[in-house]
Amino acid sequence: MTANPILLQKKYARIIEHFSEKENLSLDEALRFFYHSTVYRLISEGVSDLHCMSDEYLVEELAFEYRRT
Repeated sequence: MTANPILLQKKYARIIEHFSEKENLSLDEALRFFYHSTVYRLISEGVSDLHCMSDEYLVEELAFEYRRT
């Protein structure tokens, strides 16, 4: 299943904003990390309908990936 591109962009914006707050990063830093992350790649490729997961879940996954780098 593929997501509506406009809705997906809005979801990305929410995830980046929450990730920025959670990890005390600037929006630029959070944006840069997000678009180079495995989480972004999986969402954009439609793997396992990951885009259907809650924003909170995806922020946690992104934060986990961030802490591992």
